[in-house]
Amino acid sequence: MNAVYDTLHRYVDEGRVPGVVGLVARGADVRVVTAGSVDTEGTAPLARDSLFRIASITKPITATAVLMLVEEGRLALDAPVEQWLPELSKPSVVRAPDAPVEDVVPAARPVTVEDLLSSRTGWGFPDDFSLPAVQALFAVQRDGRALQDWPDPDTWLGLLAQVPMVRHPGEAWLYGTSSDLQGILVARASGVTFPEFLAERIFEPLGMKDTAFEVPAAKRHRFTSSYTPSTDGSLTLSDTPDGQWSRLPRFHSGGGGLVSTADDWLSFARMLLNGGESGGHRLLSPASVRRMTTNHLTPGQRAGSTLFLEGQGWGYGGQVDVTRADPWNVPGRYGWVGGTGTTAHIDPSTGTVAVLLTQVGMESPTPTPLMRDFWRGVAGG
Repeated sequence: MNAVYDTLHRYVDEGRVPGVVGLVARGADVRVVTAGSVDTEGTAPLARDSLFRIASITKPITATAVLMLVEEGRLALDAPVEQWLPELSKPSVVRAPDAPVEDVVPAARPVTVEDLLSSRTGWGFPDDFSLPAVQALFAVQRDGRALQDWPDPDTWLGLLAQVPMVRHPGEAWLYGTSSDLQGILVARASGVTFPEFLAERIFEPLGMKDTAFEVPAAKRHRFTSSYTPSTDGSLTLSDTPDGQWSRLPRFHSGGGGLVSTADDWLSFARMLLNGGESGGHRLLSPASVRRMTTNHLTPGQRAGSTLFLEGQGWGYGGQVDVTRADPWNVPGRYGWVGGTGTTAHIDPSTGTVAVLLTQVGMESPTPTPLMRDFWRGVAGG
C-alpha cells in the first residue's frame, strides 16, 4: 500500500484532484487511503465515508438486479425485451454504420435480455462518435453526469425508439445505452421503481447504507463537490452537495445514477467474490456471478471497441480482463470506471477489491493517469 499512498497524496499535492479515497481489500485486510478535501476550497477533509457520484460503476449493480429477476423467473436471458419494453418492438437499423439515419432496415432479430446485459443491444456508442446514428443517439443518451436534465423513463424510452440502431442486436459491443435500458427493465418487470428495487433487494441486505440516487440533507456534509478539468489544468465546478443529487431525478439511471462510498462498493464486491452471498443474504447464485464476471465478447467485438475496452472483454455490467496488456490486467479481473473519476474492480484469483473515488471527471473514455497509477500500485502489492 505504500505505492498507493504515495501516488494518491502526490496527485492531491500537485492539485490535480481536490481529494481522493482509495480502498484496497484482500480478504479481511482492508486498507484505505484518504487525501485532500471535499472541494477545492478545502472546507473539510475527505474521509473514508465521504460520498461520491460513482457514475458508471453503478453498472455492475444494475446488472445484478437484472440477474436476480432472471433467477426468480420474471425475466429470461433469451427473452425478447419487447415483452416489458414494447416501445422497442420494431427497431430499425442503419443499412451500414456510416449510413444516413434515413437509410434504415428492420432489425435482424429482437433485442433480448442477454443483449442488454452484454451491451450488444444495437444502441450505444462505438469507437467512432461521428457516425450519423451515433450523433442522433447523443440527443437522447445525454451526459449521465447531468441526470436532472433527462426526462422520465417512459419518455426517454419513446425517444430512444425513434433513433435507429447503429448495429443489429448481438453484432457489436456498444457503450452506455444498455445499462439505462436495464434499469427500466428492472422497474417494469418487478413492479416497483428502480430505486425501490435496489434499496430493498440489494442495498439493505448488503448494508450499503449510503448508496442511493439522491443524498438527503442529513448526509450532505459528507458529500463532495464535483469538477471538470480544463485544458490549462484548472478545475471547473460542475456540481455541489446541494445540486443535482439533492433530489431524486425523474430518470433513474442504471448506467450511472448512484451516489456511494468506498465501503458500500466493497460490500457489493464481497458479495460477488463470495459467489453471490454475503452476511447470510444470497442475492445471486454462483452460476449467475460466473456469467456476470465472464467475458461474452468475441475477439472481433473486442477489437471493435478498443476506445473503451482497450482490448479487454465485457461480462454483464463490467469489463472482464482477458489479456495481460498492462501490469494490472489479470485475466478474470472484473469492474469498470466512472466518468466522474471513479473506478472499482475485483480480482477473483486473489480475492482483491480495489476502489478509487475522486471528484474530477474524465475527459474521454480513456482511463486517467491517476486511475492507471492507482491500478499499478494495487498490482504491485
